[in-house]
Amino acid sequence: MSIKKRIVVLGGGGFIGGHLISRLKKLGHWVRGVDIKYHEFKKTDGDEFFIADLRDYNKVDVVIDETIDEVYQLAADMGGSTYINIGENDSDVMHNSCLINLNVLKICSKKNVSKIFYSSSACVYPEYNQLDPLNPKCTEDSTYPAQPDSEYGWEKLFSERLYFAFHKDFPKLDIRVARFHNIYGPYGTYEGGKEKAPAAFCRKVALAKNGEEVEVFGDGKQTRSFLLVDECIEGVLRLMDSDFKGPVNIGSEEMIEINDFMSMIIKISDKNLTIKNTPFNGVGVRGRNSDNNLINEKLGWKPKSILKEDIKDTYDWISSKYSSI
Repeated sequence: MSIKKRIVVLGGGGFIGGHLISRLKKLGHWVRGVDIKYHEFKKTDGDEFFIADLRDYNKVDVVIDETIDEVYQLAADMGGSTYINIGENDSDVMHNSCLINLNVLKICSKKNVSKIFYSSSACVYPEYNQLDPLNPKCTEDSTYPAQPDSEYGWEKLFSERLYFAFHKDFPKLDIRVARFHNIYGPYGTYEGGKEKAPAAFCRKVALAKNGEEVEVFGDGKQTRSFLLVDECIEGVLRLMDSDFKGPVNIGSEEMIEINDFMSMIIKISDKNLTIKNTPFNGVGVRGRNSDNNLINEKLGWKPKSILKEDIKDTYDWISSKYSSI
């Protein structure tokens, strides 16, 4: 990204969007952040920040003007398992996110935006390939026949197709699509129901007193992988600089059982805590892990972060929020 550009980051008030704005500014670009809210935990590093509901076509028409070179589209109605897997928010998740993407693509095609990045999700992968916690299959070519385990996953898969359809009909609108796998780091939501597992686990441990139990949903034998946000941003920028459109996984291949992940955070806290596994219908697939063969092949890169080393900064940041309790 040696050429300085005028860039819009949609979802710039969110966790990944906030980090992305900071990184783009360090690279010397002019950046406008856009979201329905300001960032909860840090002041934006962008040159401008617009408050706008991207479900409103006219608002999108304003925030993406004719001077913009690139758009990073991270805005979505989303959350952790207690939001997207419980079946109570499905219509909002699908309606809101689809409407945002429809508006963004229509405006970008009209304004001759040269390139747009779309953040999809590992939730697009079929449930039938993620039943064995020790051997999930999440290669990019395994997406079809489609059977995501949540409506959130179906929405992401539809939106991927939407981006490729617009590129086909508007070839000058170049696209890049990546599937994120459980991104974590400081300055993200850690309470309220929309937080992801790493932040939720850090919060639970931070609040617990010696001798208490900390709750883990399910039997704890389900597996996941977690990627540091800085690595995620690096993958996104490398994808944007490449000739590869995607979809491509951006995630870690360091798969871990959920109980072991909680134990890791407990050890970091230096507290004497025990794990309590409780039934929960929204626990999600049994196993999920990023397959990084394609990103390595196409970009010559894959993440190198180590979970047990990098999760400490996130725990320390969340723990500091409860230091006065």
